[in-house]
Amino acid sequence: MIEINKVSKIFDKIEAVKEISLSIQSQNVFGMLGTNGAGKSTLLRMMAGVLKPDEGEIFIDGLPVWDNPRAKGLCFYISDEQFFYPNASAADMERFYSRYYPGFDRRRYIELLERFGLLKERKIQTYSKGMKKQLSILLGLCTNVPYIFCDETFDGLDPVMRQGIKAIFTKEIKARPLTLVVASHNLRELEDICDHIGLLHKGGVLLSRELEDLKCNLHKIQCVPAEGMENSFHEIFDITNFEQHGRLVLMTIRGEKEEILRKMESMNTVYYEALPLSLEEIFISETEVAGYDIKTLIL
Repeated sequence: MIEINKVSKIFDKIEAVKEISLSIQSQNVFGMLGTNGAGKSTLLRMMAGVLKPDEGEIFIDGLPVWDNPRAKGLCFYISDEQFFYPNASAADMERFYSRYYPGFDRRRYIELLERFGLLKERKIQTYSKGMKKQLSILLGLCTNVPYIFCDETFDGLDPVMRQGIKAIFTKEIKARPLTLVVASHNLRELEDICDHIGLLHKGGVLLSRELEDLKCNLHKIQCVPAEGMENSFHEIFDITNFEQHGRLVLMTIRGEKEEILRKMESMNTVYYEALPLSLEEIFISETEVAGYDIKTLIL
C-alpha cells in the first residue's frame, strides 16, 4: 500500500504539488490524470524517492520512501524520458538494473526483447522514442518489484503496441502481486486498464474514486418523450447532463439503475433505453458538479 500524507513540493516559488493526500491500495491499477503542470510527474518522482517532498511524507508498505534503499527496492519508476547511459545497449541496461534489483529475471528479459523485436546489443541511442518506451517497460517488469510507476507510458507507442503493453500489464497483475500507478493526460488511455482514478489539477487532488463506484452511480438514458414531457425529467431525476436533439433526449442521471429504469417505465415515453457510459462522460459529470469543466483540463 502507498500512503501519501499532505505532500507538497515547490520549484522556484511555483507550488507543483499542494498538500496532496492519497492512499493507493496494493494489487491495484491507479490512473493518475491531469494536464501538463498538474503535478503528476513531480508526485511520481517523490513516490519513487527521486525527489524529496518539502512537506509531508510518502510510505510504501509502511516504509518511508525518501533516502530509504529498502523502500526504493520495492518500486520501479518509468519516466516520460527514461535515462539510459550514453552508448549503452539493452544488454548493458540489464546488467545495470540486475545489480540494484536482486529479483531481476534475466531469462524473461531476453525472451521479451526477442518478442518485441529489440536487439539486445543495439545501441539504445539508435532506438526510436517508442522503442525506448518499450525497453523501459520491459526493464520494469523484469525487476519483479511489487510497485511500478509509469509516467505517460503509452505516449509514443502505436495503437497496436499500446494494447500489447496493456495486455502484458494485465497478465502480470494476475500472475503476481503488482500495483501499477499510471500517470497520463489522456482519459482514453486509462479507461480499459484502471481500477481507481485520481484527477490532479494545479497541484491538488480534484477527485479520487474507484472506477466501479463511479460507474455504478451514473447512468446514461436515451429516450423519445411524449410531447411536452421534456421538463418533467428535471423534476423526477438528479440529472448531471441533459441534451436534446430534435425529439431525442440524452440524459446522464445520478442514482440506482433499477430505480431510474422503474421511473422511466412509469413515464409517458415513446421509447427509452440505458446506454453504457464512457470514462470521459463519467468524469465530465463528476467534475462539473465540483465546479470544473474537465473538457478544458484533460480532454
